[in-house]
Amino acid sequence: MLYIFDLGNVLIDIDFNRVLGVWSHLSATPLHELQSKFSLDENFARHEKALLSDEAFAQAVSEQLGIYLSFEQFIEGWNAIFIGIRPGVLDLVRQIKAQGHRVVMLSNTNLAHTLYWQSEYPEVLAPFDHVYLSHEIGMRKPDKEIYEYVLNQEGYKAEGTIFFDDNQDNINGAKTLGIESVLVSDKTTIERYLKSRNIL
Repeated sequence: MLYIFDLGNVLIDIDFNRVLGVWSHLSATPLHELQSKFSLDENFARHEKALLSDEAFAQAVSEQLGIYLSFEQFIEGWNAIFIGIRPGVLDLVRQIKAQGHRVVMLSNTNLAHTLYWQSEYPEVLAPFDHVYLSHEIGMRKPDKEIYEYVLNQEGYKAEGTIFFDDNQDNINGAKTLGIESVLVSDKTTIERYLKSRNIL
């Protein structure tokens, strides 16, 4: 079997409010004002496909929010999204792998975030046979092509694949190909699923 794991709020806990909180402090702008202006628009998607550089994305978001930050200040806030590795999840990945299954990561992300989490949490990489990152392959979830790409690269069919993600749109995208997809709604979802299928 092929097991595909998302990164944010599956392997590493994240909270976007932390990002806006730092930008609010650094720009002396009320948090509620930033929250009302920020949206995951086309620039966000282009950034995750590496069609927009970190610097260009920082400028676009700053203009959207009406704040003025240096690139270094922007990145300080941008990387504040990460909280830490979700307790116990890497042990679950290792247990799956020990049974002879293939385990890979598939994440919508960007260069700045990748440089940060791979430096701060290098142990996340260790259990995985391969890591697929949107900004490196120019595709992102929930587009059908990214799931097809991973299946082709791994040599697995959809029927032999299980996918864990915390985003319903991404789950729906994988399901259109027939991939068994599990919405990770809390920190116990993966373990409960694996036990229900007698995988653990």
